[in-house]
Amino acid sequence: MTAPIRAALFDFDGTLADSFEAITASTNHVRHSFGLPALPEAEVRAYVGHGLENLMEELCPGFDTAEAVRRYREHHPSVMVSGTRLFPGVADTLATLHARGIKLAVCSNKAVAFTRSLIRSLGLGELMSAVFGPEDAGGKPKPDPTMLLAACERLGVTPAETVYVGDMSIDVLAGKAAGIPVWLVNVGQAGTDDPRTLGPDKVLGDFREILAWFPSPLGERGQG
Repeated sequence: MTAPIRAALFDFDGTLADSFEAITASTNHVRHSFGLPALPEAEVRAYVGHGLENLMEELCPGFDTAEAVRRYREHHPSVMVSGTRLFPGVADTLATLHARGIKLAVCSNKAVAFTRSLIRSLGLGELMSAVFGPEDAGGKPKPDPTMLLAACERLGVTPAETVYVGDMSIDVLAGKAAGIPVWLVNVGQAGTDDPRTLGPDKVLGDFREILAWFPSPLGERGQG
């Protein structure tokens, strides 16, 4: 018998929010400081999702990655709120899941301090039981499963009682390594490969479709 789903974990960039404007602005700030020309957002998107160190290594080649990361982190708070917005339907869907008793958490390769700040500024703080980043997983970013397993432990659920919602191949790989079913949304927002080829458990055309897979409590009105 299949265990009921009690928790949902979410990637952030490209899954819950369009943060590419802010990421591009900070990336180009660092590149400018090194004397490099600005890159278009579409090019930056291809490298988002694998962690800040990887982003800086790929887009500031030939320069000290640790220094590039420092400059990015120094600049990013000035643009991250104004340059990040939730995708359509995300806020209402998460509120409905929370009302249905589903435990919610974020597991993102973004620096956790930035993710937590954005979760608060976007009005999701009361809905999320926890927000995880590589810093909470011994510095191991996805596709390493440590972050997802730590979230399950914090929420008091098993991987079989959990789903992980993401948009990239690393999300599929992380979920499979953790033994957690993976649902994809917003495929193609970031990265260069097609995560659907890795065998996710579901591919959703719209974030709001998530609600169809969670039962509505008796008497719930105007939801789902």
